[in-house]
Amino acid sequence: MIEEIKKELEIYGGDWKEKNAVWIFSATIAERKAFLSKKKLIYTARIKIDDVNKTLKFSEMLIEAGSGLSSGDESDGISPGIGFKVEKYDTTSGAREGTIAEQSNLFGKKFEYKFDYSEIRSKIKKAAKAVGYKFEYLVLPLK
Repeated sequence: MIEEIKKELEIYGGDWKEKNAVWIFSATIAERKAFLSKKKLIYTARIKIDDVNKTLKFSEMLIEAGSGLSSGDESDGISPGIGFKVEKYDTTSGAREGTIAEQSNLFGKKFEYKFDYSEIRSKIKKAAKAVGYKFEYLVLPLK
C-alpha cells in the first residue's frame, strides 16, 4: 500500500523516509531567500500501517522555519536585525481543511503559491480504503 501512496504523492515532490515503522513524507511548499536570510514552509505527513488491525494511522503538520537577518519590515512580524517568528494554531478539533495561500513581495517581485493539504490527506485515505484498511487521523504526530 505504501508504494501506491508514494505514486499518488509524486506530483508534490518531497522526500520519503522510514523511521521506526513510520513513513515520513516531507515537501517544501515555499521558500524565500533574501540577502542573509531564508524562510521555508514545510509540509510533513506521517503514516503508520498496522496490518494486524487493518488500520492506517495518519498525522500531518506544517513547519515554518527561518534564519538570518530580517529586512526590518514590521509586516513580517520580525523587528530589524536577527530574529525569529513562531506561529501556533489549535488542532484539537481535528484536521484542518482547505488550502494555504500566500502572496509575497520580495525585492519588488511578486511570488504566489497555493497548496491544498486536504488533497494529500484524501489521497492517502482513498488508498487505505481501497485495500480494506481503516483510516485514522491523529492530531498529535506519530512517533
